Amino acid sequence: MPISANSKEVSQRLADAMRILLSRTDRIGDLVLSTPAIATVRKSFPDAHITMVASAYNAIVMERNDDVNEVVILPREAKPSVFGQRFLGYDVAIALAPRREDLELIGATRAPIRVGYTYTRRYLARLTLPLFANRRMISEADPDLCERQPLCHVRHESDQLLDLVALAGAGMRVERLRIDVRDDDRQGFERLPADPIVFHLGQRWLEVGSTLESTRRLLIELRSLGHPLLMTYAPDCQEAADELCGSVDLCLGGLPFHRWAAVFERAACIVTVDTGATHVASAMRRPTVVAFEHRYFRLNSQEWAPYRVPNTLVRKPESESDEALAQFRSEIIDAVTNLLHGKNTR
Repeated sequence: MPISANSKEVSQRLADAMRILLSRTDRIGDLVLSTPAIATVRKSFPDAHITMVASAYNAIVMERNDDVNEVVILPREAKPSVFGQRFLGYDVAIALAPRREDLELIGATRAPIRVGYTYTRRYLARLTLPLFANRRMISEADPDLCERQPLCHVRHESDQLLDLVALAGAGMRVERLRIDVRDDDRQGFERLPADPIVFHLGQRWLEVGSTLESTRRLLIELRSLGHPLLMTYAPDCQEAADELCGSVDLCLGGLPFHRWAAVFERAACIVTVDTGATHVASAMRRPTVVAFEHRYFRLNSQEWAPYRVPNTLVRKPESESDEALAQFRSEIIDAVTNLLHGKNTR
């Protein structure tokens, strides 16, 4: 692994306050998964000034997180290769996402240590990675290879990121997701039913391997398990939520991010499809059932599974036949039942 950093200069600055740049400008759930790596950087370099570059979309994850000193928004119209020049003079720059935008940004800092990664079969990205990063990691995650290899092993994304920041010398690992929920986020929710099952409605409940009607039947079956049933949903699911709200005890839509996390915090169990809700549930330390897409299940169910919480992973069916959908619902009900009784069936 070629390293062109000026190690002597960096070592001298360790005694002072280093300047470290972290960049992750993609999705909310992926930034939640990055919080252990961010905490590891802080714990490893407690006196460093740490700047987090995020997008206007995902910055909400970091707005209360004191593992960083500041959060800087990458404007949508900005060129990362130009924006990154704002951070000339930083000692370390780490791209926490394997995206061209984040890699270009850290490359433009010209930091002595620049860390980034890409995937095994992104051949062009592997060729260009040395242009941006002088300490590099190649992730084993590949959907096609995992489909062909039944014993495919892929590290969880959070563990991959912990290994990534270790390349910059951050070796004091923190293995817990972080979302900062406060009492004002919880205000009013103390009147909600205790220990509910929380069902998060995402678009994938309405797509291949699941249908609106099958989801309605699932909610009815979940409601019969003896716990109150709450449903949360994002604005893009409003129409489906209007159809399904009659099948649950309470609908909570369009909640601000930390209020949404506060609802999850109260749950006895959370049921979701593969979306950012999975990682919010893990950050709130709640047992979780996740329905993953049938295609690329072997990869996705390892790399983006609930992190260090009791969980069960269910594979959506290939077809939407009555038999396949009934079996899918049955697997979810069994999984929730086991988790409610303290059985981790993963």
